[in-house]
Order: sequence, then C-alpha cells, then structure tokens
Amino acid sequence: MNHSFKPGQVWLDTSGKRIQAHGGSVMYVDGTYYWYGENKEKTDGKNGIWTWGVRCYSSKDLYNWEDRGCIIPPDLNDEDSSLNPYRAMLDRPHIIYNAQTKKYVCWMKVMHHDQTQTETVMTADHILGPYTMVRDHLKPLGMSAGDFDLAVAPDGKAYYYFERVHSETICADLTDDYTNVTGYYSTHFPHCYPPYVREATAHFVRNYHHYLLTSGTTGYYPNPTEAAIADTWHGPYTVLGNLCPTDESRTSFHSQISSVFKVPGKKDLYIACADRWLPSRMNVKYEDVEKLFAMNFSRKYTKEEIRLQRAKIEDAGDSGQNTSLADYVWLPLKFDGDRVTMEWKDEWRVEDYD
Repeated sequence: MNHSFKPGQVWLDTSGKRIQAHGGSVMYVDGTYYWYGENKEKTDGKNGIWTWGVRCYSSKDLYNWEDRGCIIPPDLNDEDSSLNPYRAMLDRPHIIYNAQTKKYVCWMKVMHHDQTQTETVMTADHILGPYTMVRDHLKPLGMSAGDFDLAVAPDGKAYYYFERVHSETICADLTDDYTNVTGYYSTHFPHCYPPYVREATAHFVRNYHHYLLTSGTTGYYPNPTEAAIADTWHGPYTVLGNLCPTDESRTSFHSQISSVFKVPGKKDLYIACADRWLPSRMNVKYEDVEKLFAMNFSRKYTKEEIRLQRAKIEDAGDSGQNTSLADYVWLPLKFDGDRVTMEWKDEWRVEDYD
C-alpha cells in the first residue's frame, strides 16, 4: 500500500505492475478518482509501437491505483485505423464530460507515418467505456494540431487548447457536443521554431484566473515549463516565466506536465501531473538539447555540425527511448498571490493540505 507520493520513483498499481497512463489526466467521478493515459507497456523504442491504446486506473486515495484495463483498445484489424499501433502514433488522450449529452468525450492526437497530425474523437456513456468513434482524421480549423488540453467552463461551454505545430498556441471553442470546433479561436505565444514553440498545454482555473502551463518542443527530452496567466479563457495571456525557478537543471525536475488536477475538498491543492519520459537520460544537459533542436530548425548549420551535436547528447547516456519504463512526477503547485511555481519534494501527502 502507498501512503504518499514519491515523485520520480517507480509507481506500481495494486497488482504490482508499472502504471501505464502517460500524457493523460485525472478525473473525479462519483467519489472515485480515474487516471487515464497512454498505455506504453509495449513501447520499447525498437518495435515501432508508440502507444498500445488508452489505459485507465481507479483509486479512492490518489496513491493506490487499480488497473481497469484499456478503455480504448488498439485496433489490430484495420491497418488504416488511427487506433492501429503499428500504423499510427496515438497520444495525449483527454476526456471531458458533457452534462447536456451525458457523454464522456475523449480527444486524442494521432501522428501518422506521412508526418500529418490529426485528431480522433470518441464518446462513451461511462468514463470506462466502451467508446465509440465519432470523428477521425479531424484537422481542427484546418490546422495541424499537436499536444493539447480540454477544459469545461461552469456554464458548460468547452475549450480546446492546442499547439499549432511548430508555430503557436491556439484556444478554440468547442461545439455544444464537444466533438468539434466552432471556428472561433484565439492565438498565443507565437515562436519561429522549436525548441521555443510551446506544447503540452495544461489549463486550470484558480481565483477566476486562467493559467496555462506549457513545455518547449524538445521531444521526450525535458525543458523549462513556462507559466502564463489571463482573466478570460481566450486571454490575452501574460507569461509569468519559468514554473520551476529552483530547478538548476532547467528541465522541470526532469519531467513534462500533461495536466493539472484540482483535488476536490481541498482549499488550494492543485497537482501538476507530469511524465518523466526518459529516466535513464537524466544526465543529458538541457543546454545541449536546446542547441540541437535550434540547429535542426535553422539553416545556419551543416548536417555534420548537427550530427556532432546529436552525438554529444547520445554519449551522455542510454540513447534508447524505451518509454515503457517512463516514471511520473506529481507535485503540488505553489501560489504567491497570482504567481504560480513548483518546487521539488521527495515525498508528500494530500493530507498535509487544508
């Protein structure tokens, strides 16, 4: 039994297996917590499998999680399916509940082998499924949409925050059934190229302020998380700076935040739920990663210069990307007025918060 959070340590479910719920979120439904995300159990970095469906776990205390299986299983029969783990790369599932339609709506980003990125949308009557596909190969607003988050306002209106690939962040209004965009949107944080383009957007509301936590675009290598604040869903957003100012490695404690969960019944406890994608690569310096990604998207460098920079990173440790061994870093957010930061804790408990 677990009685606390221990960020960065191996987290096992109640059957003794690694939890596989990456790039996902936590929902609280009828007294039970549900944690869902990418099932990386077969992603060894060599077999070409990116994600083996969407897996979900349930808990009563946030510490101990029971495996409830793949709520969206892989489609092994249809080679053209966005759910086929050998033909498409599915990640970042996010689920919201529509009180009007009484449906759970799941959006997933899908990267295809022709380098296009689309969205797949499915619905279910219960968070555990079964889920039915309602939209596939969707290009919201005609854009190539990357990492994202979904959010629902108290009045039932929903919003979709996503990375317009290698460009900017978009906030788009969702239709009443949450399965498409209306066409109204706003743009934020424009950048010329990675690693400075923002991705992995995580939205939350506190004291009527809207916060966006975003990472840079450096693949599975971690980078400094940036915090921004606004008074409305569409902003404008003011950048507050590095979320983790005490982290000298500039890697957000070697993690990438996928979502923020407000713990019900707690006055001011917001948990940043993050993935430590490459625990074996913590010796890699962010400065080297930053330089490599900037070189890749600049015309100033030769292929040989880029190759040498990449070799410098790979020489720092295990060059594989076996995300089946990825860990989790869950930490409480800290507030000073409206400013938000995140500090490292080796161990902490929900019970320590009012």
